[in-house]
Amino acid sequence: MTEPTRRTDAMPPADVKHMKWWGWGVEGVGFRHEDKPGFAPFVQRAIGLDLWAAGRTGRPGVSQVQVPASTAPEEFVTALSNIVGAGNTAVDDLSRIVHTYGKSLRDLVRIRAGEIARSPDVIVYPADEAEVRRVVDAAVQADAVIIPFGGGSNIAGSLEPHPDESRVVVSLDLGRLDRVLEIDADSGLARVQAGALGPGLEAQLNRDGWTMGHFPDSFTHSTLGGWVATRSSGMQSDKYGDIADIVKGLRVVRAGGVLVVRAVPSASTGPSVREMVVGSEGRLGVITEVTVQVHRLPERRAIHAYFFKDLDHGLAAMQEIAESDVSPSVTRVSDAHETAFSLATAKESKGVQKKAQAGLMAYLRRRGWNLDEMCLSFIGFEGDRAHTKRQKSLVDRIVRRHHGIGVGRGPGALYDQKKFDTPYIRDFLLDRGAAGDVSETAGSWSRLRGIHAAVYQAADRAYEMIGHKGWTMSHMSHSYRSGACLYFTFAFVFGGDPLGEYDTVKRAIQQAFVDAGGTLSHHHGVGLEHAPWLEEDISTQGVAIVSGLFDAADPGGNFNPRKIVV
Repeated sequence: MTEPTRRTDAMPPADVKHMKWWGWGVEGVGFRHEDKPGFAPFVQRAIGLDLWAAGRTGRPGVSQVQVPASTAPEEFVTALSNIVGAGNTAVDDLSRIVHTYGKSLRDLVRIRAGEIARSPDVIVYPADEAEVRRVVDAAVQADAVIIPFGGGSNIAGSLEPHPDESRVVVSLDLGRLDRVLEIDADSGLARVQAGALGPGLEAQLNRDGWTMGHFPDSFTHSTLGGWVATRSSGMQSDKYGDIADIVKGLRVVRAGGVLVVRAVPSASTGPSVREMVVGSEGRLGVITEVTVQVHRLPERRAIHAYFFKDLDHGLAAMQEIAESDVSPSVTRVSDAHETAFSLATAKESKGVQKKAQAGLMAYLRRRGWNLDEMCLSFIGFEGDRAHTKRQKSLVDRIVRRHHGIGVGRGPGALYDQKKFDTPYIRDFLLDRGAAGDVSETAGSWSRLRGIHAAVYQAADRAYEMIGHKGWTMSHMSHSYRSGACLYFTFAFVFGGDPLGEYDTVKRAIQQAFVDAGGTLSHHHGVGLEHAPWLEEDISTQGVAIVSGLFDAADPGGNFNPRKIVV
């Protein structure tokens, strides 16, 4: 076997864009704190990190990463190149680094340290479903492993090859399958290729007056296929639904054929194959096309901000909204810790705005509010003028019943502008030797407060165990009739064992989720990171059923093996 020539300077096809390999987003974009006077003092209080004195780690170089040699035989790489065309396969170090991990904190700590135990051996960029079929058939015939790759934004360990995988690993990058193929205007259905990134997908739909309405935090760097594979949820899921609600039809390439789920409104055809694919993380095949529900672009869209006295009042208001006839697009309330963080990341206000903010805080104090317990909420409205006016009127009544106060559209507009920028703060902290990561769950309304308290207690114990001051904050989002999602962020300064310390805190939070009656994840998926809690979440028999599905559907274990269940 002759090893292909190894290079570090190759590029993906011109029409495929990737995030920077060592962090989130694109080169040249990052978080700055100098124009946010409250941020450095906040970080000092929260985790004991002096941003003005903290040194910055240097940017790693590709040559510093120890990439295992590709085990792909030259004749196999040539066969793949013959399928997808010259320039659409890669075995160079940079391409393999980009496709090794997702973007979890664990991924970024390892990649910045140059640690790769196992990487894909060859990257393939097919142009259409026909090429995907030929690649899959060739890989299965060679008993290779196939890992579908979209935007690479996953934070649950769903992308990395298992360290002891001895077979050739193919990363099948769907980046060239990025088009909206058809819009059925009568039905509000759009056929879309699975590799479409969020911005490109929405731009194509918007040109014809449509929107899918799905905006996860990772929107700018994640794909439709990735959303389906991990059961994603978006910021406007209150109106448009989670991805499982949006997906109506699917095409999935498997060994020897294509699984087709037709886009019908409803069906009684046994267990839902569509539901089996949604959340399967590539274990049932390669998603190439999705038929999604789309909606006409709303005439008006606005996000209004509200303050509540404390989290109990905020959650009670969100629950009443969910139980009512009101249909907002966004219902979100931050706890006191996250509210303090949000205020600390604001730019300095001046003049009239500064006086207005000071006046508002003075007014709330006169009402008897403890500003350290105050919670910030965002509620979104979409539709024509009459509809949005009525919806806001109904929400305002509910907010007043729970002693909340509206503070206008200004904060909501700023939130809307910056909603996809938060992940850059994690890179900012990593550069200065600190962890900042997220974990989310969902629970019934009756359990939400207990879950919230349990996570704080578990995280505080974990910070004590690792010997570092830590910070936890949370917001409620994605409301349902029976409950909601709780999204937690946690941060601390690393000591001598970054990954060990991180695992201690992350495990504590995850265990608190299931112990308190929540789920292991609301929308990030299972992958490797959350798999240890699957049995506690869905029961022993549930794991047996899922394992049986994967074993029967993929007896050779060629499709992203050992994710979700081993």
